[in-house]
Amino acid sequence: VSLLCRIIAHTNNSETIKRYTRGMQTQIIATNNINLHVMTDGPENGTPVILLHGFPEFHFGWRKQVPALVEAGFRVIVPDQRGYNLSDKPKGISAYDVDILAKDIVGLFDYFGIEKAKLIGHDWGAVVAWTVAINHPERLEKLAILNVPHPDVMTDFVLNNSAQRKKSWYVFFFQIPWFVEWTLGRNNYHNLARMLVGSGRKLTFTEQDVTEYKKAWSQKGALTGMINWYRAAMRRGLRYAFSKKSPARRVHVPTMMLWGKRDVALSSEMAQPSIDLCDDGELTFFEKSTHWVQHDASEEVNQKLIGFMR
Repeated sequence: VSLLCRIIAHTNNSETIKRYTRGMQTQIIATNNINLHVMTDGPENGTPVILLHGFPEFHFGWRKQVPALVEAGFRVIVPDQRGYNLSDKPKGISAYDVDILAKDIVGLFDYFGIEKAKLIGHDWGAVVAWTVAINHPERLEKLAILNVPHPDVMTDFVLNNSAQRKKSWYVFFFQIPWFVEWTLGRNNYHNLARMLVGSGRKLTFTEQDVTEYKKAWSQKGALTGMINWYRAAMRRGLRYAFSKKSPARRVHVPTMMLWGKRDVALSSEMAQPSIDLCDDGELTFFEKSTHWVQHDASEEVNQKLIGFMR
């Protein structure tokens, strides 16, 4: 039975990858003083939707959403964010501050002539999406967030909630220079692949998927660039911890949050406080899904995203 399940998963996944890559076009776009590798698909006159991946994925992390969004008539724009895959990987931790990352995406809006964007983010891509909504609300029409809390809620939980600090152990581990890259990259990225696969359900990631991820991780400078997101976040968190506290920042953009409750790294307790900070927000839990809700419950997630973005 186990072997049969793996064969079926392999076959289905092969078809998913074919559907994802069939119509995708690739280009390099200059934004915010760097170059981002961007994949696009869908009708030229379709309503644009931008999808932001997280760690340790790249544009491939949206392989189960892009075909459905295209079929629904959307123009899909999927960048590799800075530090990842084929995009630029500037040196230095400060280059990965979240405010800078948000400006990368606003630059994409400008390139594609999008006055008010529909933005979807997962994991670190969701942190960037939240930040765009907070810093540049005039540039967003709709915001969809997958399995990541509002940044101020996250900071508060890490500082004051011991259970969440325990879940976030890897964030502290990632602060160690050089050793982390060596640990995650040795033996053909064995440990990083194990972290990825182990955080999902049994068939969330196939061997084919992991092969694609390893190609992206092996790009020169990618591993350090990816981890520098966490190092920059820690610096920001320490500044916050020793600064005068301000009220949590509100989000004025219509927001939909989708959350897989079996997330091993982020407590679902942070979801409701996050949506409470939105003037117009809705929250849906996926009881059987992990952090990788867009993979685990792809059909339901796609329906939610399409309905909300329309």
